[in-house]
Amino acid sequence: MKFIILVLLFGPILGLPSSAEIPSDATKDGPLSCCDAAPSRFASTQAQSPQEEGMIWIPGGAFTMGAEVADFMMEWPYYARSRPDERPLNQITLSGFWISQTPVTNAEFKKFVDATGYITTAEKAPILEDIMKALPPGSPPPKEELLVPASLVFTQPKEAVSLEYALSWWRWQKDADWKHPEGPGSSIEGRMDHPVVQVSFYDAEAYAEWKGMRLPTEAEWEYAARGGHEQQLFTWGDEPITEGNPRVNIWQGNFPNENILEDQFKTTSPVLAFAPNDYGLYDMSGNVWEWVSDWYHNDAYELLKLESPSDTQIIDPQGPDQSYDPREPYLPKRVIRGGSFLCNDSYCSGYRPAARMKNSPDTSSNHMGFRLVKDN
Repeated sequence: MKFIILVLLFGPILGLPSSAEIPSDATKDGPLSCCDAAPSRFASTQAQSPQEEGMIWIPGGAFTMGAEVADFMMEWPYYARSRPDERPLNQITLSGFWISQTPVTNAEFKKFVDATGYITTAEKAPILEDIMKALPPGSPPPKEELLVPASLVFTQPKEAVSLEYALSWWRWQKDADWKHPEGPGSSIEGRMDHPVVQVSFYDAEAYAEWKGMRLPTEAEWEYAARGGHEQQLFTWGDEPITEGNPRVNIWQGNFPNENILEDQFKTTSPVLAFAPNDYGLYDMSGNVWEWVSDWYHNDAYELLKLESPSDTQIIDPQGPDQSYDPREPYLPKRVIRGGSFLCNDSYCSGYRPAARMKNSPDTSSNHMGFRLVKDN
């Protein structure tokens, strides 16, 4: 099942940045996860130390996860307001871990594919039976011509469009994959130091297993992104992103039809193009969204609060044991973090370290990648 087809046929794109609130009357009961584990046929080739693998040690510690500036608090600027699924705040304690200094690059992913012959999700035709499982009962099947290897590609409209209809700037592109991020005719030549994109959650897990590592939990990712600072709005501090020189790779101008390219990048940028955070980590804000290991649940933070007494820390949370998005209750999703080159304050302030987004685990697009974690 590929989420993109569901999007094109049956509703707005929901695994992508949106400022829409979750309906207040949405049911709380979601389906159990039905996704299989990542492929296990790849033997680990890990032979180097974490430092040699370009990883940074993040010491264990405590932090406040989430953001408390409510989206209805109009005295705060839009970019500072949190979404409902970022609340309530939780006190988290984490063990130390190693994390990739940058997102996994095209060069690194190519080594994996060359060594294993791995075929990504985007390079396979979706299976009709899997698609139908994720749709409401009675939904019509997609057209047969859509069941081809393909992926999601951003397409800039020529004029202003409504931000309520994301299909105005996304297309289901046949033969778009990690080697051809924008589809046939595009390539990663000259972009080997850019983050790999057009990779699904399953692709990211397969790569992690090959490396003898894993994807970060949502808590680990946010803790690392904050760079040791408690409740800063951004990875660099509280100053608006419009002040000073470009800090990260996002959209400048009127989204989605006009990009004035103040940061000089139309799509992805080299992983070392912008300054790191105070842990020495690059691209924890902007460039590409990053897969993490947690199932997405709109009430995940409320569930965390309920599972732990108010006077104790929550230690090394692994996320909910099932997925639930009230806007698509039949479709299990994983969390993505960090924002991308398409984030703009008029539409998506996903570059905030507290911001959460989600996608079905077989979704791939040209603005999603990942990084890895290794336990000590």
